[in-house]
Amino acid sequence: RGATTVEFDSVAGIDEAVKELFTEILAQNNLTEEEISFVLFSQTSDLKSRNAAAAVRKAGFCSAVPLFCVQEAEINGMLDKVIRVLIQVNHPRKSEPKMVYLNRASNLRPDLKR
Repeated sequence: RGATTVEFDSVAGIDEAVKELFTEILAQNNLTEEEISFVLFSQTSDLKSRNAAAAVRKAGFCSAVPLFCVQEAEINGMLDKVIRVLIQVNHPRKSEPKMVYLNRASNLRPDLKR
């Protein structure tokens, strides 16, 4: 799992944020694309320029992996401009999963801050 934020709703901003988040999740968890069953993205309703699933494909990832992107439920006081990801893998747990929360999304899980 992981999440990130963007400062502005733009194609370039979403592309950059998704690429950074996905790259970091793969690296920290020592994952290869062949091990991924599917990827589920969600993004807040204030992000309309680009679908996060399209951004990860544009970055060169997941050409053969099913992707899905949904809109987050709107909750009073929620953090804005957030992209979340949940990755299902195809192997027994190699190690404890490392969740990655970047930018302002690190405030969503203060228990994971290093």
